[in-house]
Amino acid sequence: MGGMALRDLELGAIRVHILYHAARGPVYGSWMARELERHGYRLSYGTLYPALHRMEEEGLLRREERVEGGRVRKYYTATERGLDELERARRIIRELYREVVEGVEPGG
Repeated sequence: MGGMALRDLELGAIRVHILYHAARGPVYGSWMARELERHGYRLSYGTLYPALHRMEEEGLLRREERVEGGRVRKYYTATERGLDELERARRIIRELYREVVEGVEPGG
C-alpha cells in the first residue's frame, strides 16, 4: 500500500475518532488534539481545525461557541447525520478488522 493510501486511512481514522468523541459529548479543538495524540496522531492545528470545520459543513458536527475565561471556545457535538456516519464507520471497521486482523472471510 502506498503512502497516500495509508494517509487516507489515517485521515479517515481521525474523522472517526472525532465523531466518536463528539457523539459522547461536546469537544473542543485543543482537547481533541491531545486525545488524538494519545492515539499516536500528531496533528497541527492547521490540519485539525479545517477538518472540524469541514465536518461541520458536511453536517456531521454542530458548533456551539461559549465564552470561557474571557475567550470564545468552539465546542463540537455530533449531529444525527454524524451519528449515522459513525455507525456506518463502525460497520466498516468491524468488517475490516474481522478480515484483515482475524483472517475471517466475509460471511464466515
